[in-house]
This record gives sequence, structure tokens and C-alpha cells, in this order.
Amino acid sequence: MRKIAVFSNMYPSGQHPTFGIFVKNQVELLRSKGVDVDIIAINDPAKGKSAAVKKYGTWLFRSFFYMLKNRKRLTLTHAHYAFPTGLISLMGKRIWKLPYVVTVHGGDIDKMAKKGGKIASMTTSILQNAEAVIVVGERLKQDVIQTFGVHAQRVHVMSMGVDTAVFKPFSKEETRKELDIPAHEKVVLYVGNLIEAKGLLELVEAFKLVKKEIPEASLYLIGSPKDEGFMDKLAKHLVEHGVKVVQQMPKPQKEIAQWMAASDVFVLPSHHEGFGLVVLEAMATGTKVVGTNVGGLSYLLADQAGILVQPKNPESLAAGIRQVLNGEAALDQESIRSAVESNSFDTISERLQSIYRSIEEKAGRTE
Repeated sequence: MRKIAVFSNMYPSGQHPTFGIFVKNQVELLRSKGVDVDIIAINDPAKGKSAAVKKYGTWLFRSFFYMLKNRKRLTLTHAHYAFPTGLISLMGKRIWKLPYVVTVHGGDIDKMAKKGGKIASMTTSILQNAEAVIVVGERLKQDVIQTFGVHAQRVHVMSMGVDTAVFKPFSKEETRKELDIPAHEKVVLYVGNLIEAKGLLELVEAFKLVKKEIPEASLYLIGSPKDEGFMDKLAKHLVEHGVKVVQQMPKPQKEIAQWMAASDVFVLPSHHEGFGLVVLEAMATGTKVVGTNVGGLSYLLADQAGILVQPKNPESLAAGIRQVLNGEAALDQESIRSAVESNSFDTISERLQSIYRSIEEKAGRTE
């Protein structure tokens, strides 16, 4: 049996069940297919300089010690996020000749690599030395190839996958009763981190416009506050625009799937988005999606799989939401089905294991 080590600076815990849940889902998926996977990760999202130094220092030490102890058993390592996680895999390759895969999620390229020349240089080294670079969106593929000089043959576009056993259609009427959502409401739902880059300020302004025309509309936000300063800003914005929202903390994925299925429209008004897995999850439940024309969303919602609107534009966002709530959104069900199926857990598992096998064979580290 192949032995894989997965490194990640995000992973769920009992206290933080949604922190890097997509990494856990992929690890559990691989294990369900018989792959022997060890995970060495950070499961605490706490911020602050002292907290970061402590948790990253401990994590790096644990990862190094793990590779030292298991170097003869490992067939490869898989790092989630180029920097800083990819440094661990790069170190394993240089010291013990362990081949590695790195998955680029977006922020590591769009934000982290732009923080300074040294980080950009390390990111380039990490990506160029990887046997395979997995990117979660088409735009990221072009960035990795053009900006970081990675050969196109080593770059693979692959999402983290949708669990279609969880994210599936539900009876809207029954689900609304279970969630205590009034049958007459026109539910606009957002799920994700409660941060400014997700376009929540524009969503408030757009919803105000929607509410004028559709008074039975309600806005629900489900997600984790990541920035107290922004939450204060959002609260003031809500008061200024006279908008009320139903805000709820993160929930288990099965419950998130129910909320999606119970909604009339799912909205993701991001300023930038590497892929937008949450959009696919909403599509898998049968709910129509409105998203901004940025990053991975431009590809996911193309061919009438959803409604694309302009980023940072409340009027455009409001028009997209109204189009769905008024029953005017003629979406292509075949495009939606194809997008979901091509990103299902089974499809992603087969592709990922194929990449692993190819690397193992070339490195002479077969099972």
C-alpha cells in the first residue's frame, strides 16, 4: 500500500470544524479508497504574531521529524498551499529525495506570493521543484505557468471535489419546515467566511435593492467571522442601508447542504476566487447560483450553469438575484450536471491517484 504524507496549514478540529474542511474531505476520500495517508497539519486558526510563531514552529518541527522517521516508507508527500506548506515538501525532496505534489488554492498565489520578493522567490522554487502542481481553477493554471515558470505538462486543474452523497437535492418544502424557514420567503443565501473580500458589503447594498421589488426576500449569512474590524464595518453597513440579515455560525456539511437546498438562490459575490467549491456544492443541491465574474467562478458558471455578475457592483448583483427570484433565470441543466459530475469525489479520487501513480513510478517508489 502506498504511504502518503499530507501537509496543510489548515485542518478542522472539534473547536473549528470548518477550518480547512476541504483538505480533510480529500484525506478521508483517499483513505476510503485504500490509500494510507498521514496528515500533519495546523488545526488552530488563531491569529496574532506570537500565536503564529508558536503554531507554525511546532508544525514545522513535527513535519520534519515525521519525514525523518518515515522517509523509507513514504512514496510521496502532498502539500496544500504553496507557501508556507510547500517548504516542508521541498525540504523533504532536497534532504531525502521524497517526490511531492503541491495544491495551489488561490490565496497562496494571489496574496501570499505578493507580500515580498523573498516569499515570491520561495514560492517559485516550491512550484518548479514539484513533480506535479494541482491548481483548483483555470486562471490559477495560467498564473502558475506564466508567472512562476512551471511547465504546463506538470500543472493539473482539479478541484477538491464535491461529496454528492451529502450535497444533493432535498425536498424544499420539507427542508424548510425542518429548518423553520417560512414557506413564503424568498431566501437569498451566502455561505463562507465573513470577510470583506467575499463581497458582503456589496451584497448588503444589492439586497436592499432586491428587497424594494421583492419584499418577501430574506438574506441569510452562514459563516465564520475572521476579522472583528470588518464585522463592525458590516454591522454599520447593515444599519446604514436598513438591511436585516439572519446570521449563523458555521454548521456541519449535511446541514449546510439542507440550507442550500432550502434556498431560492445561492450568492457568492467575491472580489476574487480561486475556484469556488461552495458554488458547486450549491449547484449539486439543485439551487440556482449567482456569482461574480472572477477567477474560478468565471469558468464554473459559464455556459449558463449560473448567473455571472460584475464584481464590486451592487446593481449588477441585485439584477442577477432578481432574475432568479422572479423566475427569469433560464439555466442549462446539462451544464450544471456536467460541472457537478466532473468534480464529484469519485472523479477527483481517480484523477488524484493517477497523478500519484505516475510520480511513484518515475521515482521508483511504487507500492
